[in-house]
Amino acid sequence: MRKVSVKWLVFMMTGLMLFVSCSGNNNNKDKAKMGNEEMTVLLMKTTAGDVKIALYNDTPKHRDNILKLVNDHFYDGLLFHRVIKDFMVQGGDPDSGKAPQGKMLGSGDVGYTVPAEFVYPKHYHRKGALAAARQGDNVNPDKESSGCQFYIVTGKVYSETELLDLESQLNGNKLNKAFNAIAMKRLDEIRKYQQEGNQDALYDLQEEIYAQAEKEAAAMPDVKFTPQQIKDYTTVGGTPFLDNEYTVFGEVIDGMEVIDRIQQVATDRNDRPKEDVRIVEMTVID
Repeated sequence: MRKVSVKWLVFMMTGLMLFVSCSGNNNNKDKAKMGNEEMTVLLMKTTAGDVKIALYNDTPKHRDNILKLVNDHFYDGLLFHRVIKDFMVQGGDPDSGKAPQGKMLGSGDVGYTVPAEFVYPKHYHRKGALAAARQGDNVNPDKESSGCQFYIVTGKVYSETELLDLESQLNGNKLNKAFNAIAMKRLDEIRKYQQEGNQDALYDLQEEIYAQAEKEAAAMPDVKFTPQQIKDYTTVGGTPFLDNEYTVFGEVIDGMEVIDRIQQVATDRNDRPKEDVRIVEMTVID
């Protein structure tokens, strides 16, 4: 009987959420523009200060979703429940509004997801980017966004050598990503054969998935950072390893110093600030 390697069959099933441009100041911050295109601007008042965020028009599902939530006052009173220095600050968990200190947060939602809207490499994870949190690929292979949770990138500054190394790593990981995505879609078959102890069937399925993954990986374009990405990531910084994995749908246009203050706060082992940092109110600027 053939022996199957089951290393690839062990998947994380917890479904944890990553809840994973420093733009120049706009002379008219209430009327942010990208080229000649006017963008909707949000004013987010927090206990650490005020932040203005412009929403992209080419990610309309995410734009319209957050506008609905803002107009419904959904975010008013919620916490920045996950803060990681040199990475990001995250908010929007509906369970955070009245959560006692020390309670683990991050799994709250609104009962729906938003389809991914990757506009890459136009929009990417430079410092100040607004992006949608989501569940991991193991339970969310289509990378659909949380209906309410978001994060703002703080990140770090990279050297050009580090970016080249990251490009190489990301390109080398295409086969693994393709394999895992296909395997997740056939998880019921994998579990069935495991329960039956059917090693031959597992081996055959592994070979089938691997062959399909090789074809899909070969068709994937190589990761290649643009000159603008390299400029931003080596000057203002960001989180380039998240590019094309999470939907970026806006950017901070004023008040990034507030986000920088938030990322400096002391946190507990679950990355929740030890002293609450709260969204007091979020509104649309007319």
